[in-house]
Amino acid sequence: MCHDDNSRPPAPPTIGGVASSGPLELTSSDGNRFAAYEAVPAVPSGVGIVVLPDIRGLHPFYVALAERFAQAGLTAVAMDYFGRTDGVAQRDESFDWQPAIAQVTTEHVRADAQACAQRLREEHGVTSVISLGFCFGGGHSWRLGATDLGLDGCVGFYGRLSLLAEAADEVTSPLLMLLAGADSTAPAEFLAVRDQIVARGVEVEVHVYDGAPHSFFDRSFAEWQDACADVWQRVLAFAERTSAHA
Repeated sequence: MCHDDNSRPPAPPTIGGVASSGPLELTSSDGNRFAAYEAVPAVPSGVGIVVLPDIRGLHPFYVALAERFAQAGLTAVAMDYFGRTDGVAQRDESFDWQPAIAQVTTEHVRADAQACAQRLREEHGVTSVISLGFCFGGGHSWRLGATDLGLDGCVGFYGRLSLLAEAADEVTSPLLMLLAGADSTAPAEFLAVRDQIVARGVEVEVHVYDGAPHSFFDRSFAEWQDACADVWQRVLAFAERTSAHA
């Protein structure tokens, strides 16, 4: 998994106010009801972000991350994967995610991410939507760039490469790939898929954090504070750049 149970995301470079935040329930186009968590900035930038968690679903790390994004001016909705198997309850660290994650399909993720994007656009009036995910969610975030959701960009932290590789020839949204240099998948494998997508004229930005472990984006990892600060700058710059074309 990406993070320890007590891990929390590092702070963005500039911390603004949060107008509102809290849990909610959303319904996807296939009728699935699922848990989500929403955070709205006091001064919105017009950009919304769909947060795709790791294999544990809507873990407290991602609740906190939604609020971090709101502090940075982005309206955020973090989604859960397990509405179809485990209902809409907000779950804590004790949740046994292993039986449920095996039943999550790419179409399930697309449908639920669509509901989150719709919430951002219709309820909060955002003009640009990007996705951002970690590990399992990172691969799915990149893959959403090959769907009909109209995302302005897709960000993945040390994502599952296979999920992107399967749809590489269909990607149309700009991608940001944030990779851990000491991860189990070599950066060269990601770069090969990057080259395949770029050859079709799609923007793909890749940054490898040499020596960093799989879950380095964690405020408890003091030795990776500079990497975390760089990540924030890259994600916010990517959101601003892609929103300019929305």
